[in-house]
Amino acid sequence: MLNLGRKQKLTVVKRVEFGVYLGESREAGEQERVLLPAKQVPEGTKEGDELEVFLYRDSSDRMIATTREPKLTLGGLAVLDVVQTGKIGAFLDWGLEKDLLLPFREQTFRVCQGDKVLVSLYIDKSSRLCATMKVYPFLKTNSPYTIGDTVEGVVYENSGNFGAFVAVDDKYSGLIPKREAQAGYRTGQRLKLRVTEVKEDGKLTLSARGKAYEQIQEDSENVLQVIGEFAGVLPFDDKASPEVIQREFGLSKAAFKRAVGHLLKEKQIELRDGKIWRIHS
Repeated sequence: MLNLGRKQKLTVVKRVEFGVYLGESREAGEQERVLLPAKQVPEGTKEGDELEVFLYRDSSDRMIATTREPKLTLGGLAVLDVVQTGKIGAFLDWGLEKDLLLPFREQTFRVCQGDKVLVSLYIDKSSRLCATMKVYPFLKTNSPYTIGDTVEGVVYENSGNFGAFVAVDDKYSGLIPKREAQAGYRTGQRLKLRVTEVKEDGKLTLSARGKAYEQIQEDSENVLQVIGEFAGVLPFDDKASPEVIQREFGLSKAAFKRAVGHLLKEKQIELRDGKIWRIHS
């Protein structure tokens, strides 16, 4: 069987002026053959030889073989360059003569020429190979990481219900939970993150924040800055709702309370009349 979008070893069935025809065996019928163009045929190739090729469709939508190495195969993941945009989507450089189509409907944000995007390869309803930025189903869950490890990843989708979905190392499934993702991560953004949980299914829970004792100084400075923006008097204290705290500081309520406690201990603020007052030295 000829497998579109995959590398496979095929046998040279017939030589012609413009290349060689390949099949699973030398007995393959005309409907079971694919052309490898002459410029792709290794020197000295003869009938009966076995060649490893990749199968895709040419500009005339015919299945064709190539000995060139694609940057992406069916169901795989790769970061590819956007070389052009058009009326039906964007076109990506995947190492072959014909660029790979990324349809508009498969974009999680509108891409531009020069962008680098994480995509997977699939076969559409018209039996054409296309790219998709909706990579969640293709991500792996067998990462080597454990709690506390520092990792790198790209935000590939934002969800109001769940948070920011991240592809760690461009291949493992991770999530910055909603409570932290409200800080506003953008799709395509690359981040250094900390693993806070490895779920039973292998997916990673991630945080852009340091451990609590490492983060407290930065959070405290953030709180002081916001109090300054309120002319030195914050119109609420640490009993405010998590939503208000998240909106004003981008912090969880727990992180906010730790920062306030630190500032109280350092005598930089005081709580009075349901407000937080900055103490000026």
